[in-house]
Amino acid sequence: MLIATVVLVFVTPLMLAVAIGIKLQDGGPILFGHQRIGFGGRSFRCWKFRSMVVDAESRLQALLVKDPAAKAEWEADHKLRMDPRVTAFGRFLRVSSLDELPQLLNVIAGEMSLVGPRPIVSAEVARYGRWFKAYTSVRPGITGLWQISGRNDVSYRQRVAMDVLFARKRSVGQYIRILLGTVPAVLSRSGSY
Repeated sequence: MLIATVVLVFVTPLMLAVAIGIKLQDGGPILFGHQRIGFGGRSFRCWKFRSMVVDAESRLQALLVKDPAAKAEWEADHKLRMDPRVTAFGRFLRVSSLDELPQLLNVIAGEMSLVGPRPIVSAEVARYGRWFKAYTSVRPGITGLWQISGRNDVSYRQRVAMDVLFARKRSVGQYIRILLGTVPAVLSRSGSY
């Protein structure tokens, strides 16, 4: 919480610039809050800078109905490589990971950690199966093994394995290694879309 607070103070000017960019783009909301599952299986609102069009959910449903390939990709990873809902500025925010900065507020609130598994939505619980208990044994993080290991280029099954590994082997050394590995992962933009 202390580190997140210090970082938030330093990145506030950058966050204000991003907020202005989002508002100028289409006049819609700056932040997007989505219900996620966290420590102990409790639900919380995970904050991000909005990177999609305002009516993103209805556009997703329409796309999945008319495009079988997109539906298969969505069902495999809950991601779309060429997501038509993402705005031009939103694409920049995603590849630079700037869209994640509001999650510092989640860390300060005690809902997330700087390092941990990516917070999941309720539709993803079944994907974890018997490993869901391991996922809920730690706070979800802004960064983690998945993020420094290829992000969206990693299969969902590998992502679950990494989350379980993190939960079982957590240590200060691993935490620091992941934090330090985040910088080159963000700069290389590997697996970000």
